[in-house]
Amino acid sequence: MNLIILFQEDFITENKVVLKDRRLRHVLNVHRAKVGDTLRVGLLNDKMGKGLITKLNEKELEMEVELTEKSPEPLNVQLVLALPRPKALKRIIQDVTTMGIKKIYVIKTWRVEKSFWSSPVLEEKSLFENMILGLEQGKDTILPEIEIVKLFKPFVEDRIPDIIKGTRAIVAHPIAEKECPRNVKEPITLAIGPEGGFIPYEIDMLQKQGFEVVSLGERILRVETAIPVILGRLS
Repeated sequence: MNLIILFQEDFITENKVVLKDRRLRHVLNVHRAKVGDTLRVGLLNDKMGKGLITKLNEKELEMEVELTEKSPEPLNVQLVLALPRPKALKRIIQDVTTMGIKKIYVIKTWRVEKSFWSSPVLEEKSLFENMILGLEQGKDTILPEIEIVKLFKPFVEDRIPDIIKGTRAIVAHPIAEKECPRNVKEPITLAIGPEGGFIPYEIDMLQKQGFEVVSLGERILRVETAIPVILGRLS
């Protein structure tokens, strides 16, 4: 936990918070902090700063906080992600939040297993918890927006044109001939398919809307591996 995320309900006065949950346990067991120590803190969707520990025991952590710093600039990428395996989705949400992506569309495609849609990982509480873990890791306070989309064709035909407007639209595809571009300076909309990639019909629809179809090379990567690799190339 590189940043302790604070919530409005933690505040007992204008500049004093009390924590009693996993954040307290983390401070005790990982930071091994003590009264008088200063920790990095940030208010969700607001500023960051420091927290001076004024009281600490097994039941609660009390800090005086000073929030004066802005969160880091977001990554200039929005992600269109075919729903992966639920365990992978947890890691992906954490990782892309850490990397600074602020808009994520989780979509249905032909190769997405129907059973995935009933996973508790897609519940609002679970998505929120994984985004918080990503913010803590990346020292960021601004929560991403995640939208769940269960109809592919209407999404691509009706909404993608507005979503990609003003961005360079790129879809990663294992058998594409064009190499993934590097060091792209303009805003990006990145589409990532499920294991096995998008089917030809889906690729054709995305191309018709203006997506470039690109490859990461001869090796076929898992979705959770492909995302950081392609983001590293694009940025």
